[in-house]
Amino acid sequence: MTLMIEPDDEAKWWVDSSYAVHPDMKSHTGIYMMLGKGDMYTASCKQKLNIKSSMEAELVAVDDTMGQVLWTRHFLATQGHPVPTTTIYQDNKSMILLAENGKSSSSKRTHHKNVCYFFIADKIKKGEVKVAFCPLTNMLVDFTKPLQGSTFKRMRSIILKMPDTDKSIIKHRSVLESKKNNYGRVSRNQNTREL
Repeated sequence: MTLMIEPDDEAKWWVDSSYAVHPDMKSHTGIYMMLGKGDMYTASCKQKLNIKSSMEAELVAVDDTMGQVLWTRHFLATQGHPVPTTTIYQDNKSMILLAENGKSSSSKRTHHKNVCYFFIADKIKKGEVKVAFCPLTNMLVDFTKPLQGSTFKRMRSIILKMPDTDKSIIKHRSVLESKKNNYGRVSRNQNTREL
């Protein structure tokens, strides 16, 4: 399979977090960046501080991503591909409101947040980034949680640019599967033969 990279005018980022999933109750951040038709950057890391809610975990995740987002914008501009606005997709509407409005959207539950996390609001006001809602079913960076079945297959096909079929998966015989003996009967223990 060949990795295809075809840039366009917009870098898109998906940022997600899993709240308090580590033994020390710290959250986990997942980051995924796509530039045109190419997957350019992925990261999965434990957050450095303990927080009080899943909304705060999402805010910390976006703030942790901002350094890479801004570096990518500057890098593309120096290569002759200026990006007008970078879109960051998020699945938490409360976090989006807090990021867009800064302290004016704060309530009793978020007054304790450090000013550094409102750096995002400043970049949104300048038009450098925008935070857009992405439904959970389309959150490409959902690898912060274990995925199974059809959700895993769908995400795999989008990220790896491969068709969503099981034909590419080779069926393997289980080592626990019973073997048939010479007489066509199933024998669970090779040392005993059934007659």
